[in-house]
Amino acid sequence: MIMENTHDPLESAIGERLRLLRGARAMTLDDLAGASGVSRAMISRIERGEASPTAQLLSRLCAALDLTLSAFFAFSEGADDPVSRHGSQTVWRDPETGYQRRAVSPPGTASRVEVIDVTFPAGARIAYPPETAKAGMTQHVWLFSGSLRMTVGDAVHDLGPGDCLYMSITDGHVFENPGDTPAHYAVVLDRGRP
Repeated sequence: MIMENTHDPLESAIGERLRLLRGARAMTLDDLAGASGVSRAMISRIERGEASPTAQLLSRLCAALDLTLSAFFAFSEGADDPVSRHGSQTVWRDPETGYQRRAVSPPGTASRVEVIDVTFPAGARIAYPPETAKAGMTQHVWLFSGSLRMTVGDAVHDLGPGDCLYMSITDGHVFENPGDTPAHYAVVLDRGRP
């Protein structure tokens, strides 16, 4: 699903980033649509900054581009500064669920590890399909406050504050907040590639 864009500068940057990444891979709109299962028209609207992709839709586009969401949001390409200042960290909010992700890791470093800070609203749910192209990639989900129900494959894990779940991202997984307060957690992603 795509939500209407209210001309947020980050949303315009997302559209430009998608267009540049697609072009760098010599993919047409039709190629990306076929690989992601997202319609050509929707991709075009995102690239023009006319619509905001939801977390699920953006995840499908990233999978087709062989990127993590964190890599997608790393707008700077070179290794700039080993310090990621709070005020300059990219913050993105899913227009459908209100899920908010902050890219904590410094962009452009050679590290295989990415750290993401997430605030997940009460009652929110996001399902991610298996990402078999990302074999070897794993993540830790470390809950700071609230509650989180993680479904990984057929296993369901109810997490409380301080709990940490390790998982492969190649398995289909669901993030769900069954509580009545926002869940605050970190995702520590290991891309598994040198």
